[in-house]
Amino acid sequence: MARRPKTPKWLAARKAASSAGAAKAPADWLARALSRAGVVAPRSVAELLEGRHVRVQGKVVTEGFSPLFAGDRVEVKGRPVDLSPTTVVLVFHKPKGLVVAGDDREGPGTVFEALEARLPPELQGYGWHAVGRLDRDTTGLLLFTNDEQFVGFATSPETHLAKRYLVTVGGTVTPEKLERLQGGLTLDGYTTRPAKASLRPDGRLELVLTEGKYHQVKHMVNAVGLGTVALHREAVGDLVLDIPEGELRRLTDEEVATRLHYVPRHLRGADGAEDEPSSGSSTP
Repeated sequence: MARRPKTPKWLAARKAASSAGAAKAPADWLARALSRAGVVAPRSVAELLEGRHVRVQGKVVTEGFSPLFAGDRVEVKGRPVDLSPTTVVLVFHKPKGLVVAGDDREGPGTVFEALEARLPPELQGYGWHAVGRLDRDTTGLLLFTNDEQFVGFATSPETHLAKRYLVTVGGTVTPEKLERLQGGLTLDGYTTRPAKASLRPDGRLELVLTEGKYHQVKHMVNAVGLGTVALHREAVGDLVLDIPEGELRRLTDEEVATRLHYVPRHLRGADGAEDEPSSGSSTP
């Protein structure tokens, strides 16, 4: 007899809240709200709750998937905390070799490990999501955020947020190949959107895409008879990578709004919580 699929904890918590007669839907789940607001990192939430250090509406709460409702008062170790929605975005210059995943058993490590080693104290309490992915051998601009809404915005093909790549190719870039790249290619039954393609003076191919299918740049380059020797992401939206390899910096609210075209949640007063966790890569 086949086993019934296990109910995710977030869904079980929502059902429990509903069966308890809650008059409104939860605004968030406790553990996620704490790490999203920078109060405590995800890896430390369980210890904090098990130690009975968190109170909601004056009552001790030990379950991370306990629902929070608009206006709930939350205290950590006797002190009230502000869990208002915020948006924090970091830019990281990814070196070659790191993977955008929770663990790396076969290589030099993950981008999350690199991130954690470089975070200043004021940012160590957040839970971080990588915004999209870069392959192990791809270098360049990678964004991190505490805001799942920004992940969805930046990675959705409907947003048309441009990503600019520089490709060191194994072959000769001709006008005909540039024209094919610009007009859209059929890859495994899928036709890519029109792209911007040009040849840099240093011989590298510049590609600007408004979508991000799996290994898309490499597949597009291969489709026109050019091999990929090296791949680097130089820009996302109007944000151009401006820090040395391996370094990171926090973007200002103005940069997020004007260069990435996303208004931070704390500036628009959105409650914006989703009913379930993001499916993107995040800190383990």
